[in-house]
Amino acid sequence: MKNEVAERYGAGLFELAKEENKVEEYMNQVMLLKQTLKENPELSTFFLSVKVSKEEKRNVIDKVYSTYVDHNIVNFIKLVVDKGRATQLLNIYTSFIQMCEENLGIQHATVLSARKLSQEDMNTIGNTLVSKTNKRIILENVVDPSIIAGIKVTVGNTVTDVTMKTKIDRMRNTLLKGGQMA
Repeated sequence: MKNEVAERYGAGLFELAKEENKVEEYMNQVMLLKQTLKENPELSTFFLSVKVSKEEKRNVIDKVYSTYVDHNIVNFIKLVVDKGRATQLLNIYTSFIQMCEENLGIQHATVLSARKLSQEDMNTIGNTLVSKTNKRIILENVVDPSIIAGIKVTVGNTVTDVTMKTKIDRMRNTLLKGGQMA
């Protein structure tokens, strides 16, 4: 289910980023803000507290964020908090980042492997995906020993599975059905 509030605020910040010609810069800053908010839940609690005045919240936002992020983003956070939407900050950040990544042609991909892949292997996979998708690829290597060998690459809705586990499962299913193996 879509979060209309998060999308509306995220779109507003995205439009500002485009106007300022700072889409990638704002995206990187918001990624850090998102990580900070996730790692410090007490910050969310502070922003939501009815015992803290809007002015005190605005002062904390200035002190905490002004030296690290663009003044437009600081003002945006103040607006979100002033409007009582602080509970939506993580969702707003997520929505904004997705819009930026789409605009910048960035695609996330997951490489599932039985062991951690070398940087050289990841570069090779990344380069292959870039040539196939014509997008900037952000790769993540997830280790799952149960796949035995091979890799499973997921890019968006596309999955390429060349794992030993899948091959064994296919052979077992074929044998259980009484079929012939190729």
